[in-house]
Amino acid sequence: MHGSVDMATAWSVQEFMYREALALDERRYRDWLAMLADDIRYEVPVRVTREGLADWELAPTSRIFDDDRQTLGVRIQRLETDFSWAEQPPSRTRHYVTNVIVNATDEPGEYLVNSNCFIYRSRGDSPEPSFYSLFRKDTVRHTADGWRLARRWAAFDQSLINAHNLSIFI
Repeated sequence: MHGSVDMATAWSVQEFMYREALALDERRYRDWLAMLADDIRYEVPVRVTREGLADWELAPTSRIFDDDRQTLGVRIQRLETDFSWAEQPPSRTRHYVTNVIVNATDEPGEYLVNSNCFIYRSRGDSPEPSFYSLFRKDTVRHTADGWRLARRWAAFDQSLINAHNLSIFI
């Protein structure tokens, strides 16, 4: 059962979400990794275009990303090397996190955070930026060390993504 939370908790969780987005935009990936719970699940299903009354628009098993802390760490390690060709030159991103709604869960200290995320991405001298619009369902957990992102589930609004690669974090 999900329920509303007090304003102080809602504000604190929202502040965490904004700081998490800022770490990504500033390419402080190690700081971002420290904001993740040890049991993080980072999942982005594939959106498909189906006929009018289809039961689903998100593929039940296909994923763009399906990561845990270890695989996210490997992605970050790769970004720190000269072998991250997909990010040469590095992307410049701006995450706009809006419509943040924080709900309590049955698990003490864990909150379900629904939000919209719009990401602007530019690369090098290219005049053509990429734009991504997503709906996110995050689980945020309060720990002795502060807030930690325990789950990110995000769905792109578009089924065709306008990018040569998708090497950024959502």
